[in-house]
Amino acid sequence: MGDVMVGRIVRAAAMAAVGVGVLGLGACGSITRGTSEKMAFQTEPAGAMMTSTKGYACPATPCSLDVDRSDEFDVTFAKPGFRPETIPVRTKVVGTGAAGMAGNVIAGGIIGIGVDAATGAAFDHFPNPVVATLVPDSLPSAQRERRRRGRPGV
Repeated sequence: MGDVMVGRIVRAAAMAAVGVGVLGLGACGSITRGTSEKMAFQTEPAGAMMTSTKGYACPATPCSLDVDRSDEFDVTFAKPGFRPETIPVRTKVVGTGAAGMAGNVIAGGIIGIGVDAATGAAFDHFPNPVVATLVPDSLPSAQRERRRRGRPGV
């Protein structure tokens, strides 16, 4: 019976080690969430060029790109006949990012916390999608005439 008991103890220890390893991997945001995030860029009207202060760009909206989770940037939409629109895109720790960071603490992964913070794996971008309503450079002549007379648009 001594050999059976030793076998059970060895199996239990092996299962515990595997469980801690899986917990550690599941807790690391870099592994579970990745270091990039899919972002969508939209305008009304569609067809605007999108550029950002981090070098991300689309020739025409709507479009989507993978961006580094740690990047914060400003997006500018431009379309002939419309005023350019700039929208700031920032990062924040949310939901699964916070869970990954907490999992690193529970599993004793100080290194994992550092990696997640450095790669931005704990962050999501806000807003996502980035949506802009473009304003025409000038009002159509009928609207200009109504405003000049002091009458609201009909």
